[in-house]
Amino acid sequence: MKKLWLLLLPIVFLLSFTKVWHPYHVGSVEINYSSKSKTFEVTGRFFLDDLENGLGKKYGGTFHFNDDKYKAKLNEALFKYCQEYFKLKTDNKFLKINYIGYEEDQESVNVYLESEPVANPKKIEAAVSLLYNLFDDQINIVHIIVKGDRKSEKLTYPNRYLYKQF
Repeated sequence: MKKLWLLLLPIVFLLSFTKVWHPYHVGSVEINYSSKSKTFEVTGRFFLDDLENGLGKKYGGTFHFNDDKYKAKLNEALFKYCQEYFKLKTDNKFLKINYIGYEEDQESVNVYLESEPVANPKKIEAAVSLLYNLFDDQINIVHIIVKGDRKSEKLTYPNRYLYKQF
């Protein structure tokens, strides 16, 4: 039995490094108003494994970034997930948010969204609860940028709402 343990120890040690572990559950969301297109361009950035696990918990099954055979499944799930966990409102009107796609960046994923056009936003409200379905210590750092004026806030579970005046 002791010999078996000595043989397995190096394997267990190597396997412990195959998945990157991170002690913090943090994402960032940048909501940037484009004067040219009159839309909000939204980029969410999250740890790849957290997003895979969040989608798996929400919709069941497995999700794997960096694997082309999951691309259609990921796009469908991210579309639904973002509709539920991200809302944007300007001047007391909810905006329709379109899912654009995602991009993998080593250990993180960028998710791209865009709002319907809106002219000259002054009051902006956002509800951001991405990955709150997975972690009760999730932090989402949200940046709202309108005409070069950047306002940021840290949303810690369960807080999901922010309001900014421009």
